[in-house]
This record gives sequence, C-alpha cells and structure tokens, in this order.
Amino acid sequence: MMQYMRDDIKNDPKVQFGCQLRRLRTSKGLSQEALALAAGLDRTYISGCERGTRNIGLENITKLAEALNICPSVFFLPSEEE
Repeated sequence: MMQYMRDDIKNDPKVQFGCQLRRLRTSKGLSQEALALAAGLDRTYISGCERGTRNIGLENITKLAEALNICPSVFFLPSEEE
C-alpha cells in the first residue's frame, strides 16, 4: 500500500514540475528567495511549487522561466535522472 502511494505521488504532475523547478533553480545557484524576487513572486509560493502543493498557472510558469532565463517548455522535459 505504501509503495502505491509513493508511485502515485511521484506521478503527480505538480510534484514532477516541482522537482524540475528545484533542479533548474539550484543549477543556476539561486535560492528560493532570489528566484522569487527575480520572478516577482513570493518565496513561500516558490516553496509550495517545488513541493508539489501548488497548482501553478501558465502566467507564473512564464515568470519563472524568464527569471531562470529558459524557455517555459524546459519545465516539461524529462530530467537526466529519469
């Protein structure tokens, strides 16, 4: 039962997006606070997105992509770990 729940969480698109966001943010050497400031968002919002507890909208995805200097589609590409 516990494995099923872990797989369910792992397959959640919000969790997948959050993992990709965290990976991209840290690869650029940015803190959540620095990314939030650059994107015009709140740090707690960035944290919620990275944990997969926020259902992020297209406008905020675009803001984050601009702040990270990437194309928004990069958030949806498979990561190297997969």
